[in-house]
Amino acid sequence: MAHNTEPPLSFSCDCGGLRGQITGSGVTAGTHCACFCHDCRAAQLYFHQPDPAPGPVDVFQMSPEEIQFTEGAENLALMQLSPNGMFRWYARCCNAPLATTPGTPKFPFASFIVKRIADTDRLGSVTTRGFVPRPNGKQKHEKLQYAAFGLSKRLLKSWLTGSWRQTPFFNLTTGEPVVASHVITLEERAGLYD
Repeated sequence: MAHNTEPPLSFSCDCGGLRGQITGSGVTAGTHCACFCHDCRAAQLYFHQPDPAPGPVDVFQMSPEEIQFTEGAENLALMQLSPNGMFRWYARCCNAPLATTPGTPKFPFASFIVKRIADTDRLGSVTTRGFVPRPNGKQKHEKLQYAAFGLSKRLLKSWLTGSWRQTPFFNLTTGEPVVASHVITLEERAGLYD
């Protein structure tokens, strides 16, 4: 059986209070995407990051088990834009967004914020662009097949091998996130969308 020889890829929050790495196999199997969706932009604004509009949020889609926290895991925090919204993980020490996941470990998907990664060249170029605004006010996905194929391949591997249980984001005994989620208020939401 061939082993992945890619070295891990380091990441850090803005202040360095939370650090970690993406495994070499995670780098190889991930998909570099650009997301224009309203929620990704709203999350950046909530965390007082620069407004990405009219551009996208640069993300690397991968399996959560490929993410390892090496320092400052106690700074991991969790936010949701709505009660049923995606889980948006961040470093509470400096409000730096880290990754977005579904609310369950059984669907092993993470959309990691590329800005946190030290050597972005190893991610390759952006393949899929999601929710791209069109002149008619609607949105369109571009080259969605790359993200869809990558997701399918990663999910299958995680489910068949059971590696999804190695997630750093959930307590598998309870199925709950490792930290309590803060669901923002309607008032907080109001200022994030325009």
